[in-house]
Amino acid sequence: MVPTPIGNLLDITYRSIDILKKVDYIITENKKHTSILLNYFFIKNKLLTLNIINEKKKTQDYINILKDGNNLALVSNAGTPVINDPGFLLIKYAYDNNIRVVPLPGSCAAITALSASGLQSNKFCYEGFLSKKKQLCQNQIKKLSEEKRTIILYESPKRLINTIKLIKKIMGKKRKILVAKEITKKWENIQRGAADKILDKISNDDNWKKGEITIIINGIKEKKIQSIPKKIFKIINIIKKETSVSSAIKIVSKIYGYPKNILYNAIINKFKKVD
Repeated sequence: MVPTPIGNLLDITYRSIDILKKVDYIITENKKHTSILLNYFFIKNKLLTLNIINEKKKTQDYINILKDGNNLALVSNAGTPVINDPGFLLIKYAYDNNIRVVPLPGSCAAITALSASGLQSNKFCYEGFLSKKKQLCQNQIKKLSEEKRTIILYESPKRLINTIKLIKKIMGKKRKILVAKEITKKWENIQRGAADKILDKISNDDNWKKGEITIIINGIKEKKIQSIPKKIFKIINIIKKETSVSSAIKIVSKIYGYPKNILYNAIINKFKKVD
């Protein structure tokens, strides 16, 4: 598995170049695209295709080629193979057939953007592309709004503005985000700040209407239990007399913005002691 540059061709490693020269075949998503890289480094090798259309059909053929003793290099159009690209089945079948899989380190837009985000990087989650369907996309962002880890997304430039608007609406206008366009390329542009400020910056800029986009979103910070005022306990105590404890907690959570799990842990335990 050989990562290829995500923009600047000089980002490829010496080891990757050496492997691409030595293997029997190179499996690529797009022959024309990969040929640009190979020609730049004077690499001549036979190219095979593996894409979203032929993946199921071709995978077994390539396993047979490996069984015959050949070495294959898997590359994507840009970045680390299999991350949002074809190749998962090939890797899985290789393990199923006791064929050695060797991953090489290299370019990845998600990790490159994260390293430049200035946001927490010791804990993060990668969500890839959000759904193209409006309601599903909204549901995904709503679910991610409670994520404590830093969130990494890929996005199409055509949907970028709408996605930032949803982040602003659902996660809050002050949620810290980073939007990176065309990382490592000549037109690289990285903007960091509150969701509303980023939206203002890029909304009327035509340069953001094309290119590859990575979005980094700051995770939510839990409010500490000791920060819950005594009046919150009193309010829930009053409301729970008219309904259940869980319903009272949900109501107060919506009004005052405290995470429900924090209220449950602090308040239910308090009521248990009282009872």
